[in-house]
Amino acid sequence: MPTRHEIELPVRGPLLRDHYVLRLIAIDRAIHVIVLTTLAVVLFTFARHHTAFQHDYNQIMNDLSGGDPGATSVRGILGHLRNVFHYSSRHLVELGLAVMAYAVLEAAEMFGLWMAKRWAEYLTFVATTLLVPFEVYELTIGVSVFKVVTLVINLAIVVYLLFAKRLFGVRGGHRTEMERRQRLSGWEAIERATPQAPSLA
Repeated sequence: MPTRHEIELPVRGPLLRDHYVLRLIAIDRAIHVIVLTTLAVVLFTFARHHTAFQHDYNQIMNDLSGGDPGATSVRGILGHLRNVFHYSSRHLVELGLAVMAYAVLEAAEMFGLWMAKRWAEYLTFVATTLLVPFEVYELTIGVSVFKVVTLVINLAIVVYLLFAKRLFGVRGGHRTEMERRQRLSGWEAIERATPQAPSLA
């Protein structure tokens, strides 16, 4: 039989809650990875077939505008798609590489948070914090539900990681966090939570 020190105890209580929160953030990052990877593939595809796509697009726009290529009445996705062809194939490849690099960063965050690694908490905090000013700037240009929800989620992640996980020495830092984990886990925590058996004497 293994000794009690050899038995791996399951996470419980507040530590289990922290575990779930980190995994929720990891799922959010997994969604980002899927979206960014898809966008990178689209950019690489456009770069590879840039001339053919532009020819087909011009034909479609010519038909929709009644034979006037300079008409700007077409809006929506087709109207916005015109901006893609302002970039050369080289620029699209460079943009695709940048998007792919960001997807790799998000994948690293996803893996580390899912495994509850301390370095992933720092990486996620820094990466998310750097995005907040850009998201605020986007709101000054135009307000939408998607932008507001994204900003609120990212701010919540930043606040949670900084204060609940005690990053950068906040609320006692790493040492206090490790003491908290030790206090809330292990056999001592189980013994404290287990009622004493009544004495038969």
